Amino acid sequence: MAQTKSRREEIAFEPINEVYLVGRVSSLAIEKQLPSGDKVVEFRVVISRTNSNSKGGKKHPVDTLDIAAWSSKARRAALALKVDSWIEVNGAVRRRFWQAPTGLASRWQVEAEEIIRL
Repeated sequence: MAQTKSRREEIAFEPINEVYLVGRVSSLAIEKQLPSGDKVVEFRVVISRTNSNSKGGKKHPVDTLDIAAWSSKARRAALALKVDSWIEVNGAVRRRFWQAPTGLASRWQVEAEEIIRL
């Protein structure tokens, strides 16, 4: 009996790490200089969950995401943001590692390539 490939096995998938977010700025951007001399600007964005099953008039759940701006253009845009302003962020998901007093630590961030005020 000949074995046939499924449709999924026939398609060549390419990894994609692209993020497109529209949300509300929830914290002022803070510029940090790392021991390497690199600069990064970090802030947070709140995004409502649209497919929420909230009932009884309760607030809709939200996700709070950490955003990091590394390029000079993205850092300038981030530093000009005001709390509660609406923005669009284009970028990629990154996992950051560092040495904390208790050992190796990590967190997920969205690395912003472009930040647009709406």
